[in-house]
Order: sequence, then C-alpha cells, then structure tokens
Amino acid sequence: MRPSPVRPDSQAIKKILDYGVQIVKLTITVLTLLICCLSASMADAPVGVPFDIQGFVDKAVAAGQKKIVIPKGRYRIKPHDRHHLVLRGLSDTQIVADGVEMICTETTRALTIADCKNVTVRGLTIDYDPLPFTQGRITAVSNDKKVLDVEIFAGYPPAEQALPLKAEIFAADTRVLRMEDISAQKPEVLDAGHLRIMPGHPKPTDPEQVGDIIAIGSAYAPGGSIPHALTIEHCTGVRLENIDLWASNCFGFLETDSDGTVYYRCRIDRRPASSDIVKRADPRIRSLNADANHSVGAAKGPSYIECTARWMGDDAVNIHGDYDMVTSCSGNVMRVLSKGRMPAIGDSIEIWRYDGPRIADAVVKAIEPDGMINDDEKAFLLKQRMNENIKTKWNAKAFKVTVDRAVDVPMGTLISSTRQMGNGFLIRGCSFGSNRSRGILIKASDGIIEKNTISGTRGAGILVTPEFWWLESGSANNVIVRDNVVSDCLTYPILVAATAGAGGVSPAGAHNNITVTGNTIKSSPFPQITVTSTDHVTITGNKCAATPTGTIPEWSIKSQGLDPAKLNAIETVNCDHVVVSGNKP
Repeated sequence: MRPSPVRPDSQAIKKILDYGVQIVKLTITVLTLLICCLSASMADAPVGVPFDIQGFVDKAVAAGQKKIVIPKGRYRIKPHDRHHLVLRGLSDTQIVADGVEMICTETTRALTIADCKNVTVRGLTIDYDPLPFTQGRITAVSNDKKVLDVEIFAGYPPAEQALPLKAEIFAADTRVLRMEDISAQKPEVLDAGHLRIMPGHPKPTDPEQVGDIIAIGSAYAPGGSIPHALTIEHCTGVRLENIDLWASNCFGFLETDSDGTVYYRCRIDRRPASSDIVKRADPRIRSLNADANHSVGAAKGPSYIECTARWMGDDAVNIHGDYDMVTSCSGNVMRVLSKGRMPAIGDSIEIWRYDGPRIADAVVKAIEPDGMINDDEKAFLLKQRMNENIKTKWNAKAFKVTVDRAVDVPMGTLISSTRQMGNGFLIRGCSFGSNRSRGILIKASDGIIEKNTISGTRGAGILVTPEFWWLESGSANNVIVRDNVVSDCLTYPILVAATAGAGGVSPAGAHNNITVTGNTIKSSPFPQITVTSTDHVTITGNKCAATPTGTIPEWSIKSQGLDPAKLNAIETVNCDHVVVSGNKP
C-alpha cells in the first residue's frame, strides 16, 4: 500500500509563489537596466557599422561579377584619397544597393563613376555624418544688417567647422526661404555653439530677423576634400536608379563629358527628423549646399525621369556646355581664350556675337596654341558683367582657331562646340522646387521638358538661355516645353531668353523652333510665359493665372525688353514667325 502524498499547506504555497514573483520582478528590472544602458550607449555612438565598401566592390569586380549585390545595411564609410567609393573602368555592370545606406564620415565625395560604359547603380541611399552644413537660429541682428549672431542647434557641426561661403536664411514659422542667400563672410567662432557672421553686401532693408533659421556650409575632412556627392566622368550609358541623396558639400549629381546618362526616380530632399541618423534639436532645413543635378559637356544630354529635387542651395537642373571667348579675329582665324573644354577639329561651333546676334555655325578646321591671356584681354574682362572669378582670376590659355569660312566678330564673342552641350536631353515627370534659384535651366537643343511639377522657386521655374555671366553654352534649337505645372514662383514661371554680353536682348535667331504648349501656371507674377530672341516660336494651349501674384523686379523686366507698366500673361520680344493661340485666360 503506497503512502499518501504529502501536500504542502496553503502558507507554504503562498511563500513559494511570492518567491517566484520576486525572481520575475528582479529579472525584469535587470533586463530593463541593460536595455537602458544599451540604448544610451547606442544613442551616443555613431549610427551604422564600419564597412569596406570599396574592397567589397573591387573583389567582386576582380572575380568577374557583372551583377554586384551589396548586402543590405547602414554602413559608415571611411574615404580613401577623398573618395568614399569609386567605380572606374567598368562596363556592362549592375551595382544593386537596395536597402543600403552609405554614411560618409567626411565631407568629401561620396561616389565617383569614371570611364565606365553601361553601368547601373540602383537603390543606394547617401548621407553624411557630420553634415556638410551646420544649422542654427539667429539670436541678434545689427541695425545695418552687417552682423548676425547665430546659436547652433544641438546635433549639427560645431561653429569651428563653418565655412565662409553662402548661407541660406529661412523663416522659423514657415521654414521656407526668407530671402536670397547671403555670403557668410568671415564667420567668427564665439564658442563651439555660437557664430558671428558678417554678410557680404548687406542692406538695412534686408528681411532677416531674430529667430530665423540659418544654414551655413561646413567641413570636416581631415583626409582632404573634393566637391559634390556623386560625379559621372567620361562615361557612356550610366543609369542611376532610385538613389536617395540627403546632403552634399556642393552639387548632388554632377556629370561631365558623358553620354546618355539616365537618372530614374532619384530623390534629393531635406531628410525628415523621423529617419535622420542623428538626433537634432531642429530638423534639417536644407538638403544640398548647391545644385541638385548639373550636366556639363554631354554628347547626348541626360534624361531625368520622375526625379525629385527640393530645398537645395541652387538650381534643380542645369544642362550646358562651355563657351570660349574670342578676343580678336582675322578672316577665318580667331584668337580664343579657353575655359577648358575646347572644340575639336571637325566640330560645328555655335558663334554668339558680343553685341547680340547669333550667326551661322562654322566648322573647326585647325587649332593651335597661342600663349596665355594678355593684359589687354584681362582689362576687357574687368569691364564685363560676369562672374567675379572669371573676371579677375581666369588664367586662360589662348588658341588660334581656324574655321571653314571668314567671320567678322567683335571681341567678347563666344564660341562653343555643339557636340558638347547636352543636346537631346529629356526632363519628364519630375518634382522640383523650394530652392533659392531656378527649377530647370537649359542651355541645349533637341530636348523635351514635359509633365513636371515646379513650385516655390525663387528664380525662374523653367529657363532656357545661354549665360554670358558663367560662359555657359548654348542657345537652343528644337526644344519643347509642354504639360508642366509651375506654381508659386517669385519670378518668371517660364522664360526663354538671350541677353547679349554687351547688354540688351539678342535678336531673333539666338533660339530656333521653341514650342511652349499645354502648361499650367498658378500663383506667379506676370509675365507668366516670356519668349525672346527666337525664330519660329509656338505658344499654344497654356493655362495662365487670370491675375498675377507678386511682381518681378523692374530692372529684370526691363532687361527682357518689356515695359513694367504694361505686362501681359504672355509676352514675346524680338521674335519672328510667332504663333500664339488657345491660351487661357
């Protein structure tokens, strides 16, 4: 007969249960403390893990891989020789970086793509820690606006990293630009969290005020720095797809001397606080320090398709070549100062006279060195309305350029190879704006600008023009601007223009075959569509606002040959063979 089991009394059971509860509570407390300590440690530590992305890619290339998949993750990348990643000499290669965030640890180039053919980069996110700009609140403004005191927000680079470059000022309540950018000359470090800035050329009427938010370029690059976040150099058929870019020390995407680059759904914006890699006392007010997309010297122009570019410190898109300056001419031989991208023998060249007319293109037959810029040429430059660095620091090489016919042009005439202007460009379905300058700036031919949304630009929404100021070519032939929505511009929503080096509006023929059709313009000043200096222009089916919103400065209106007292929604100046019909109102 088995003995009956011993049953503990109720008091013993209660003690056992109480003991178990205490063990559980103690375990929870220890785990909570561990989690808190770990969280604090992670908050203080740099976000992302170290990764040799260059070594990973190089090893895959050496193994002959044509599709290189980078493992998903957020990586802190250390630059080598001022580059965080270089793709050079690749062909028919795809770099898949879906879910990859590259955090650049110095304010120098993120990615260089050079001498490549048919290379695709997909899915990459690029950001910087530390950022290439610092951000703070204006705490004091002198009555003459010559001195601004700034308190830097927690989470941004310290005062000693600020650069004497342009700065942008935003209203604290709306977080939109208060005014044109300023030159942050001589930033004086008061302490790590405070700066004193002396703006260049201030006026007592400037609108900045205490409480405004300011963004100023900054630098941390102990290994040296080169500009721009991502460059494409001497490439053919590069495709960037779904690239997110949150910051840059200058331009976002710069391509030089390339052919047929495609940018598909690439995004530039100010990063929201919810996804920022650093906790900041104030969310980012700026995306990039300068242009979002910049193309120079393309054989076939770039295609920007469904891209976004907002809150950068300059233009959303700029496509152009380079002008060289003629300083003397005899028969079919011109002495030319080179900007650095000379035409080749056999190239057709655009010729834009200093006094305004564009004359027939010529073909280059010979080029030979002809010394350096001389004193008379330097004196001429000093009198021009052009960028100060070109006027005063252009140490130009000179060449004798022989063309296929006699030309008679004055000093200051500009020439440019039509092969290196970005002709054949496409800008479709993009969203641009909230920036201090132009939305789309075109100096090229045989292109289409369609179905884009452009809003809140302080410069022109869409601008087609060569620029003597920067010596950026060229004039435009066969360009279509259609089905775009342009709103809330502070100046011309759509402008096609050509201002001569000597001043004044160029005659018809600077541009040829320009079509502006089906566009919608809202909340912008008159004139809303302006075309000058064009032979064969068609302006049809556009919907303009019935009344203007805001006014364009009088000096700017006069510079386009218009009367500020008699402005219409649509204006043409110095145009031949004009068709204007079906526009509303």
